[in-house]
Amino acid sequence: MSPSPISMPPSSLVADDTTGDSVLQKCERKAAGSTRTRRKIDLPPSSPKSPEKSDAVASSVGPNDTNYERLRLEAFNMTWSKIDTTIKEILTRVHRSLFAEVHQWALESFLALKSGEPRNAFEIQSPYPLLDDVICKQIPTAMILTKNAEFVDDMLTFQELGEHLKSKGCHIANLSAMDFCAKDGIAGCLRSLLRQLVMDAPDLADMSVLSSWYCEPENYDHPVIIVIDDMERCCGAILADFIRLLSEWVMKLPVIFIMGVATTDTAKKLLPSDALQHLQSSKFTLGSPLERMNALVEAVLVKPSFGFNIGHNVAVFMRNYFLGHDGTITSFVRALKLACVKHFSMEPLSFLGIDILDENQVFLHGKCDALPDSLLKYAFNLPSSKRGKDCTNSRDDLEEGLSDLRKLLKAWSSVILCLYEVGKHNKIQLLDIFCEATDPTLSSLDPSNHKLERSFNGQNLAEGRLDFKGGLISQLIHTVRYVLCRIHLVELPLSSLIKLLDLWSIHTEELCEVHGEVRELQSVVKSSNNGNNLKERQIDCHRMSMSLCAGRTSLSVNGKAAALLDYMVRKFLMPIECLCFHEIICFRNVDILQSALIGNPRRNIQIDLMKSTTYMKCSCCCSTENVLSPTMHDTSVMYNLAQEHGDLISLQDWYHSFKSTVLSTNKLKCPLQHSPMSKKVKSSPSESEASIQARFCRAVIELQIAGLIRMPSKKRPDFVQRVAFGL
Repeated sequence: MSPSPISMPPSSLVADDTTGDSVLQKCERKAAGSTRTRRKIDLPPSSPKSPEKSDAVASSVGPNDTNYERLRLEAFNMTWSKIDTTIKEILTRVHRSLFAEVHQWALESFLALKSGEPRNAFEIQSPYPLLDDVICKQIPTAMILTKNAEFVDDMLTFQELGEHLKSKGCHIANLSAMDFCAKDGIAGCLRSLLRQLVMDAPDLADMSVLSSWYCEPENYDHPVIIVIDDMERCCGAILADFIRLLSEWVMKLPVIFIMGVATTDTAKKLLPSDALQHLQSSKFTLGSPLERMNALVEAVLVKPSFGFNIGHNVAVFMRNYFLGHDGTITSFVRALKLACVKHFSMEPLSFLGIDILDENQVFLHGKCDALPDSLLKYAFNLPSSKRGKDCTNSRDDLEEGLSDLRKLLKAWSSVILCLYEVGKHNKIQLLDIFCEATDPTLSSLDPSNHKLERSFNGQNLAEGRLDFKGGLISQLIHTVRYVLCRIHLVELPLSSLIKLLDLWSIHTEELCEVHGEVRELQSVVKSSNNGNNLKERQIDCHRMSMSLCAGRTSLSVNGKAAALLDYMVRKFLMPIECLCFHEIICFRNVDILQSALIGNPRRNIQIDLMKSTTYMKCSCCCSTENVLSPTMHDTSVMYNLAQEHGDLISLQDWYHSFKSTVLSTNKLKCPLQHSPMSKKVKSSPSESEASIQARFCRAVIELQIAGLIRMPSKKRPDFVQRVAFGL
C-alpha cells in the first residue's frame, strides 16, 4: 500500500471504450482434404486503445493536453499518498490499545523469566543449555486471535506490532510459515532467527551463537520476541521441535513467542502435547475486519479530505468485493486505489479536486483562471452542471460552483457521522450507511432550492408510528427514539441519549445551522437528568426553528432528537451524485473498475496479439492494416497465422506460413525513432534456416505460456491444439 508514482495512460486511452475499428468478420474455410471448420477470432467492434480515437479526444481537449495530463498525474500521486498515509495511521490507531497491552504483557513475562536464580557469566556464556528445571520451564506465548479467513491483513498487522515492540527496546524476529517448512527442517528457522538478530551471523544453525550475542552488554536485559504471523500455515513437526529447543535455553535466553491463530484450538490441533506443555499461553484478540473497515471508511470516504470519492454503484460493488474476499482490508484498498487511478486518468478536470477542499481558495482560483476554453466548455457541459442555477458559464461561475460543492460535502459528511453514531446501537456498519447515503435514487432533487426529500415520513416518526419503508437511514432515525429491548420498543435510555448528543455536537461543529440546535437540546437533556421524568418532560417546539415541528406544540426529548436528525437528513444529506460538478471528484464507472479488478486476461492477450500494431505505433506496421508485416512481433505474426486454422494446427503448415511472412521480399524498414517499444531483430533474406526455426519455436512457447495453444501430444506429434476461441 505504499504510495508509489505510477505512469497513467492518457485519458484518451481509458475514457472511451467505443472506437471505430473495423470488424474482422468470421471466416469459415475448408482445408483441402479436411472437414474441420477453421475458426477466426471475432474482435469487438471497438478497441479501447485505438490511436484514431485517442487523437480525436486529445484534439478536443486542447493544445496543452500533455500539461494537463501531467497535472492529473501529480494530483493522483499527491491524493493517493495522502490516502495511503491515512489508511496506515487509521489501522495503527485501531490496534494501538492491543499493541500497548501486548507490550505490557511482554515486559511482565520478561521480568518473570529473569526473576529466577541469578546466573554467573560462565553459565550464561556456556555453549549449552542449563540443566536444572529445564523440563518444567515454559515459554511465554501470546496467542493473538485474528478472526480473519485471509492472512493478508494479518501480515501487515504483525509487522506493525513488531515495529512497535522494537521501538520499545525489544529484540524482534519475524518468522513466517516459509521458515518452518519440512524441507529445511529446524535449521531453516534457526538460520532465519540468527540472520535477523545477529549481525554478520555465520550460516550455521547454532544456538550458542545466539547465546553469545545476547550476553553482549548492549543486548542483555531486553526480551527476545519471536513473531509468527500465521501459526496454521507452519509445519507442525518443525514448529514443535523449535519450541522444544528454545525451551531448553529459555533460562539463559528470555525468549517470548507471539503467534497469530485463527481460533483458540489452533495450537491444540497443530502441536503435540509434549510441545504444548512448554508454552505458557495468554490470549489476545485483534479488532474484527468490520471494525477496521468502519474506521477506514470514516477517514477516507466520509470525511472530505482528499478531493476524491466514489459513487453509489462503485460503493456497492466495493462493499460486495470486500465481503466476497473474506473481509480483507487489503482487497478493499486495492479496489479503492484502482478506482482512484481510473478517475484521475479518465476525468479531464480531476486535477481540480485536490484544491476544492482547501480553505484557501487561491490555488483553485488560479487553476480556474488558467483553464483553456475547451476545458471550461467541458465543465459546463457536465450533466450535473446543467441541473444547477443559471449562470454565464464563466470561470468565476466554475469557481463558485466548486466552492459550493466543498460546503455541501462537509455538511453531508457531518450528517453521515451522526447517523453512524446512532447505527452503533444496532451494530450497523458505516459502509452500509455510506452506500445508502450515496444512492441518488432515494432522493428527489429540487433544482430551485436543492432540498432533499426522503421517502420516510418525519411526522410519523415524531409520533412514534414506525414505518421502515424508507430504508436503513429511516431505521436509524427511529432508533434515536426507540430501541429494541426484549422484543418491546422502549425509548432510548437517557445516558445513551446524552452520549449521542455529545458526539453529534462534535460532528456538527462546522455545521452552524445544526450545531446550535444540538447544543440547546444537550442543555435540555442534561437538565432533565436531575430526577425529572423524561416521558412527561415536554419541549416547546417553537424554541427550535424546524419545519418538521410545524403544527405540533410539544415533543418528548427522544422525539425531539429524532426530529432533529430527520431535519439534518432532509436538508443536508444530499447524495454526491446529485451535487453540481460532482464528476470532478466522484468516480462512478463501476464497469471499468470491475473490469480492472476481475478482468479477462486471456481476452486481453488475444486482443493485444491481434492488434499489436496499435501498441507498437511504428509507421511500417501501421501502414499495412490487417496485413501481416515482417516487421511485426514474431508472436503476433504466429497468432494471426493461427486464425487461418481450425482446432488443430499443422506445425509444418504453420512454420512455412511464418517463414514466408518473415522472408517476404517487400519487407519494410522500421525506423527506430518511430517505435517506442523495442522489437526483436528481424531476419534478412539470407537468414539461416536454423535461426528462423529458433524464432518459430520461441513464439510457439510464448503462445503456450499465454494459455492459447496446447503442445503436441503423442498421438498427434505434428499438430498443436488451439484452446482459446472468440473474445
